[in-house]
Amino acid sequence: MKFDCSVPEEFDEGLKAAKTALDSGTLVVLPTDTVYGLAADAFSPHAVQSLLDAKGRSRRMPPPVLVGAPTTLDALASEVPSWLRSAVDALWPGPLTVILKQQSSLTWDLGETHNTVAVRMPDDERALALLGQTGPLAVSSANITSQPPAQTIEEAEEMLGTKVAVYLDGGPSKSGVPSTILDATGSTPRILRAGGVTLETLHAYNNTIEPPDEVS
Repeated sequence: MKFDCSVPEEFDEGLKAAKTALDSGTLVVLPTDTVYGLAADAFSPHAVQSLLDAKGRSRRMPPPVLVGAPTTLDALASEVPSWLRSAVDALWPGPLTVILKQQSSLTWDLGETHNTVAVRMPDDERALALLGQTGPLAVSSANITSQPPAQTIEEAEEMLGTKVAVYLDGGPSKSGVPSTILDATGSTPRILRAGGVTLETLHAYNNTIEPPDEVS
């Protein structure tokens, strides 16, 4: 099923259909502020495995988790440094994914996370509306691994087809630039992937953050 998010009544129906699909363990494609995302119930191991299978990705590449509010970070992650809290307060919602140690009480299975979790709050009212109904979702870019992330619903459909139960069409992606991934689990934080938030911006909160490794 596909729903046009620009039509209020159709968007409302799409939200209901998406929540039903996610609750039943199937997959949803949704617009975000970066690229289209492929979403699954983060607390359903079967659904997360379906997401990885749809992308052709192994458990060694676990999906990030999207949240609907900054306060959810503490429910998912532990040992959040004060400088990172300041960065999240200023830069969320937005294109910044932070990797932290996960809360020991969590019983989910996102893959081989080594007891870490990658968390982001997207700056997209449609994504936030869905997250407000579902809670945290495992969300990866809507594409087959090795292919460019989908920037339109048509690109997502072409790659993922019937592996997805519900498609929420939000028009062309706002930026097409992926989120910056910041690993804050070690003594020296490091950017793992450059994206929508620059190193210079992050240095305002911690000037020891290291850039991504150079690719030779």
